[in-house]
Amino acid sequence: MNARSFWLYTVLRILFFLVPFGILMLLPIGREFYWLSAIFAALIGLSLSVLFLRRPLDEVSASLAERRARRADPTDEQVEDSAFGGSPAEGPEQDAAVSAGEGPEEESSEGERRS
Repeated sequence: MNARSFWLYTVLRILFFLVPFGILMLLPIGREFYWLSAIFAALIGLSLSVLFLRRPLDEVSASLAERRARRADPTDEQVEDSAFGGSPAEGPEQDAAVSAGEGPEEESSEGERRS
Protein backbone atom coordinates (compact mmCIF):
# COMPACT_ATOMS: atom_id res chain seq x y z
CA MET A 1 0.00 0.00 0.00
CA ASN A 2 1.21 3.46 -0.78
CA ALA A 3 1.71 4.86 2.72
CA ARG A 4 1.88 8.45 1.52
CA SER A 5 -1.56 8.30 -0.11
CA PHE A 6 -3.05 6.61 2.93
CA TRP A 7 -1.68 9.17 5.40
CA LEU A 8 -2.51 12.12 3.15
CA TYR A 9 -6.10 10.94 2.80
CA THR A 10 -6.44 10.25 6.53
CA VAL A 11 -5.00 13.61 7.63
CA LEU A 12 -7.10 15.59 5.16
CA ARG A 13 -10.28 13.78 6.23
CA ILE A 14 -9.55 14.60 9.86
CA LEU A 15 -8.82 18.23 9.01
CA PHE A 16 -12.01 18.47 6.95
CA PHE A 17 -13.90 17.60 10.14
CA LEU A 18 -11.87 19.45 12.78
CA VAL A 19 -11.66 22.84 11.04
CA PRO A 20 -15.44 23.27 10.58
CA PHE A 21 -16.03 21.84 14.06
CA GLY A 22 -13.63 24.39 15.56
CA ILE A 23 -15.26 27.24 13.68
CA LEU A 24 -18.74 26.12 14.74
CA MET A 25 -17.60 25.82 18.37
CA LEU A 26 -16.57 29.50 18.30
CA LEU A 27 -20.22 30.46 17.78
CA PRO A 28 -22.39 30.75 20.90
CA ILE A 29 -24.99 28.33 19.55
CA GLY A 30 -22.22 25.83 18.73
CA ARG A 31 -20.97 25.82 22.31
CA GLU A 32 -24.45 25.29 23.67
CA PHE A 33 -25.36 22.50 21.24
CA TYR A 34 -22.02 20.82 20.66
CA TRP A 35 -23.67 17.73 19.22
CA LEU A 36 -25.27 19.88 16.53
CA SER A 37 -21.86 21.37 15.73
CA ALA A 38 -20.46 17.84 15.41
CA ILE A 39 -23.24 16.82 13.02
CA PHE A 40 -22.77 19.90 10.84
CA ALA A 41 -18.99 19.49 10.88
CA ALA A 42 -19.36 15.85 9.81
CA LEU A 43 -21.66 16.84 6.93
CA ILE A 44 -19.31 19.63 5.84
CA GLY A 45 -16.31 17.32 6.10
CA LEU A 46 -18.05 14.62 4.07
CA SER A 47 -18.98 17.13 1.39
CA LEU A 48 -15.45 18.53 1.19
CA SER A 49 -13.90 15.08 1.00
CA VAL A 50 -16.24 14.02 -1.81
CA LEU A 51 -15.38 17.18 -3.73
CA PHE A 52 -11.64 17.38 -3.17
CA LEU A 53 -10.33 13.95 -2.17
CA ARG A 54 -11.39 11.82 -5.12
CA ARG A 55 -7.84 11.14 -6.37
CA PRO A 56 -6.33 10.18 -2.98
CA LEU A 57 -9.36 7.97 -2.31
CA ASP A 58 -8.90 6.23 -5.66
CA GLU A 59 -5.21 5.63 -4.94
CA VAL A 60 -5.91 4.20 -1.49
CA SER A 61 -8.73 2.02 -2.84
CA ALA A 62 -6.59 0.72 -5.70
CA SER A 63 -3.75 -0.16 -3.35
CA LEU A 64 -6.14 -1.98 -1.01
CA ALA A 65 -7.62 -3.93 -3.94
CA GLU A 66 -4.13 -4.84 -5.15
CA ARG A 67 -3.17 -6.03 -1.68
CA ARG A 68 -6.29 -8.17 -1.45
CA ALA A 69 -5.66 -9.66 -4.90
CA ARG A 70 -2.15 -10.69 -3.85
CA ARG A 71 -3.52 -12.83 -1.03
CA ALA A 72 -3.55 -16.53 -1.71
CA ASP A 73 -7.23 -17.11 -2.43
CA PRO A 74 -7.95 -20.72 -3.34
CA THR A 75 -9.05 -21.39 -6.89
CA ASP A 76 -12.28 -23.21 -7.70
CA GLU A 77 -10.34 -26.38 -8.51
CA GLN A 78 -8.61 -26.34 -5.12
CA VAL A 79 -11.92 -25.88 -3.31
CA GLU A 80 -13.51 -28.77 -5.22
CA ASP A 81 -10.51 -31.02 -4.57
CA SER A 82 -10.62 -30.33 -0.85
CA ALA A 83 -14.39 -30.97 -0.79
CA PHE A 84 -13.88 -34.45 -2.28
CA GLY A 85 -11.08 -35.17 0.17
CA GLY A 86 -8.00 -35.27 -2.01
CA SER A 87 -7.29 -35.72 -5.67
CA PRO A 88 -10.11 -35.36 -8.16
CA ALA A 89 -9.50 -38.91 -9.51
CA GLU A 90 -10.86 -40.60 -6.36
CA GLY A 91 -14.46 -39.59 -6.96
CA PRO A 92 -15.04 -41.23 -10.40
CA GLU A 93 -13.20 -44.44 -9.44
CA GLN A 94 -15.49 -44.99 -6.48
CA ASP A 95 -18.55 -44.42 -8.66
CA ALA A 96 -17.26 -46.93 -11.24
CA ALA A 97 -16.71 -49.57 -8.56
CA VAL A 98 -20.31 -49.29 -7.33
CA SER A 99 -21.75 -49.46 -10.86
CA ALA A 100 -19.64 -52.56 -11.67
CA GLY A 101 -21.49 -54.55 -9.02
CA GLU A 102 -18.84 -54.55 -6.31
CA GLY A 103 -21.21 -53.05 -3.77
CA PRO A 104 -22.99 -54.72 -0.84
CA GLU A 105 -26.08 -55.58 -2.95
CA GLU A 106 -24.06 -58.20 -4.86
CA GLU A 107 -23.12 -60.08 -1.69
CA SER A 108 -26.68 -60.26 -0.35
CA SER A 109 -28.11 -61.53 -3.65
CA GLU A 110 -25.46 -64.30 -3.81
CA GLY A 111 -26.45 -65.45 -0.33
CA GLU A 112 -30.10 -65.72 -1.37
CA ARG A 113 -29.18 -67.81 -4.44
CA ARG A 114 -27.30 -70.35 -2.36
CA SER A 115 -30.16 -71.04 0.01
